[in-house]
Amino acid sequence: MENKLKMSDVKQINPLRLSISEAAKFFGLSDKSIREALKRKELKSIVIRGRYKINFESMLEWAQLNKRRQNKLKRDGLGQFVKTWEDGNANEQKKD
Repeated sequence: MENKLKMSDVKQINPLRLSISEAAKFFGLSDKSIREALKRKELKSIVIRGRYKINFESMLEWAQLNKRRQNKLKRDGLGQFVKTWEDGNANEQKKD
């Protein structure tokens, strides 16, 4: 019998983790908002050398629970680049 890794196994082995400042930048939120969520235990995290490392999946799920956070993600976080990518792809397709 062959041992094959499933995607769920890979996530558990090496999950993507963000620092507080990285999470704030990616999601368009303040460091304070992230720290408050950590304090309320709303985000999954670990502490490495005295620094929080937040599970990216947990952060994404948490951001989607609240309309304000969803809007900040789209406007100030990663979402601000999606329109640019879509426009870039549309322009490239028109050239072809």
